[in-house]
Parts: sequence; C-alpha cells; structure tokens
Amino acid sequence: MTRIPRGATQFKWRRQRQEKARRWPSLNLVALMDVFTILVFFFLVHSADYAAESPAALVNLPESVADRQPRATPVVVVTRDSIQVQDETIVAVDRAVYASQGAIPALGAALQARFPPDSAAAAGREVTIMGDRSIPFALLNRVMLTCKQAGYGSISLSVLQRPPGSG
Repeated sequence: MTRIPRGATQFKWRRQRQEKARRWPSLNLVALMDVFTILVFFFLVHSADYAAESPAALVNLPESVADRQPRATPVVVVTRDSIQVQDETIVAVDRAVYASQGAIPALGAALQARFPPDSAAAAGREVTIMGDRSIPFALLNRVMLTCKQAGYGSISLSVLQRPPGSG
C-alpha cells in the first residue's frame, strides 16, 4: 500500500484555488483612449508653430542660429527657376541673370504694384527674401538692390533655424 505524504491533499487543494483565483490581464481601453485623445490635442496645438511660408518646399534654405521669429512681411521667393512675389511668378531666373546689371525691372514693378509706398511709412517698409541655397550671390544681391529701390528700407533673409552648438 502506498502512503500519501502528509499534507499533499492540502497542497493540491491550495494549488487549485490559486489557479482559479488567477486572473488573466485585460486591456483597459478607456485609459488608452484618454492617452490618444491627449496626444491628438497636443499635436493639433503644436502644429501651428511652423512658419507659414508655403514656397518653402521649393527653396532649400541656409541655416542660422537666430532666436527671433520673422514678422509677417511681403515675401520674395527666389527658386532655381523663377522669382516670385507672394506665390506669383514674376520673372524667370535665367532672364534675370542674363539681363543688364543693376535692379530687376519686373520685380521692382511687381513690388510697387502689389505694395504701393505710402509716404509716412516708406522708410520702415519690410520685405523678406527666401533664396535657395544654390542661387548665385550676384542674383541675390540684385534682388536686394531691387527691393531697396522699390522703397523697402528693411530687408530680411529667410533661413532655417539650426540649434546652437550643432556645427
């Protein structure tokens, strides 16, 4: 006759009770939905922090470590193919480069037609130039000269902000 060790039935009963009491983990969907809702609101709020310059995809901007954000001013965009004012093509770059030296007459006329100078604020008028990194400096210089002759006393160059200390 085999002898059952003392307490074996008690351990068997305890093991069965623990297996019945064991709960399988469940996924709390309410908390998960709360986290996703917070993430959606976070991304919606912080998606408005970008610079509202639509032609940025056409222009490869240089980098800078400046801290200040640009003000809303008329924008002159110099791409590899054309010179634009407020998203409207004014003149092709090839025509502007091979034309006579000095100001670019089509750009000057477009700037004065779209934004006529008023006598009170003529010296403080501002314009922002977005120039592709690969355009020649001579062309950028001529665009700045044209803006100056059109009555814009303050000229800003648009660049990408680079974090300080990154080369």
